[in-house]
Amino acid sequence: MKSRPVAEKKRVLYRLGEVLESYTMLAPAYVIFLVFIFVPVVWAFYLSFFDYSILSMRTPEFSGIDNFRRVFSDPVFWTALKNTVRYSLGTVPTRLVLGLLLALALDQANLWGRKIFRTIYFLPVVTSMVAAAIVWSLVFSASNNGLANQFLSLFDVAPKGWLSDSNLAMFSVCVLSVWKDLGYVMTIFTAGLQGIPLELYEAGAIDGATVWQRIRFITIPLLRPTTFFILVTEIISSFQVFTQTYVMTSGGPGYSTTTLINLLHNKGFVQFDMGYASALAVALFISLLFLSWVLRKVFKADEIVY
Repeated sequence: MKSRPVAEKKRVLYRLGEVLESYTMLAPAYVIFLVFIFVPVVWAFYLSFFDYSILSMRTPEFSGIDNFRRVFSDPVFWTALKNTVRYSLGTVPTRLVLGLLLALALDQANLWGRKIFRTIYFLPVVTSMVAAAIVWSLVFSASNNGLANQFLSLFDVAPKGWLSDSNLAMFSVCVLSVWKDLGYVMTIFTAGLQGIPLELYEAGAIDGATVWQRIRFITIPLLRPTTFFILVTEIISSFQVFTQTYVMTSGGPGYSTTTLINLLHNKGFVQFDMGYASALAVALFISLLFLSWVLRKVFKADEIVY
């Protein structure tokens, strides 16, 4: 009778040891998340209600919602928001459509060298964004030697100042961004396509469905979870665009390519107005949270079976 409590105690200690071992393995990830993500986010929310310069040694002064008033009354903020939305509308749908078309084309079993083509399309994804932006700056050079202007010269079109023209600068940045991340979207769509049972396509072919009808009524509906994932991550990524505009145009000419993150960087790390920059970060966070919620409702994500 006395051995039962001892055995039960050993079992409890053994299970406790397993739990502690699991948490020990997860501890590095938790520490990284806590130090580099959670604490900075909480600190940004805190600083958004204070007047604080990173160069000063004084204690942050509580200013209530003054920083948010400044944000929404700042014409540069609305320009940056408009540019960010323009960039998002110019890149996300394009990457989505082209990525799906490439995935469909490279998913054909009888396509020669499809693994090679997948690798080629994915190479820009693993390329440094800074290096890619520098190369594309040369492509869009305003001189006659720029690759884009050389292409236009084939059709007797005058050279363009791609990055110095406020009407073309954002277009040039969007071209780079689509080229850079197209392989990522294609790869995710390819994984989604490989999860669709071939029996459904065979049944559709037997019933006389054309290729387009099989894509419309089988592929696209069954890719809804994949499309939702890509759309959310791409929109979040597009609202955080910074490197392309910083390297290629520095937010110019004027404010034509200044995005929200460009403005945040300028206020926080050039002018050192951390309170205002934190308010911008909070506004961006709430905007992305709202967009994610809208997309969940539109795609009825709660009903999606993964």
